[in-house]
Amino acid sequence: MKLTVITVSDSVARGTRADASGDSIAVWAIARGYTVASRVTVADESVDIVRALLDACDDGDCELVVTTGGTGLAKRDVTPEATRAVIAAEAPGFVDQMRDNATRFPRAVLSRGIAGVRGRTLIVNLPGSVGGVRDGLAVLAPIVEHACDILSGRVKEHGSVHGT
Repeated sequence: MKLTVITVSDSVARGTRADASGDSIAVWAIARGYTVASRVTVADESVDIVRALLDACDDGDCELVVTTGGTGLAKRDVTPEATRAVIAAEAPGFVDQMRDNATRFPRAVLSRGIAGVRGRTLIVNLPGSVGGVRDGLAVLAPIVEHACDILSGRVKEHGSVHGT
């Protein structure tokens, strides 16, 4: 499976902070045998986020786009709105499950991230923290391959996941 990592952060885009959350996603993907097709960093600007999402989805080569950052309550956190502008349908189960982690990590309810589909690509917004990324990837791990298989047409029915 090929994925693109999009880091949404003013400070990472300026080069004043390391991209720890983007690095975490890339390490997770490689450990699962996925190909990181590209890594993109953009500032917290809607037009830049939309452009990065369109570029990742519309070339037809990427099955999964994972964003990190810009999902909180701050004024410049616009990743969910930018994502909503490019998707054809939401897939709320992913982020609902992530927010259900609030009993373990109460700040999870502050994430406004969304997930959805553009063409044959699944887009999932994760928080900008390494911990939030770790928790989000734990939710994605058991189901993301099946979701992408459905979107690509490799699987025609939903059935059980991993033989269960």
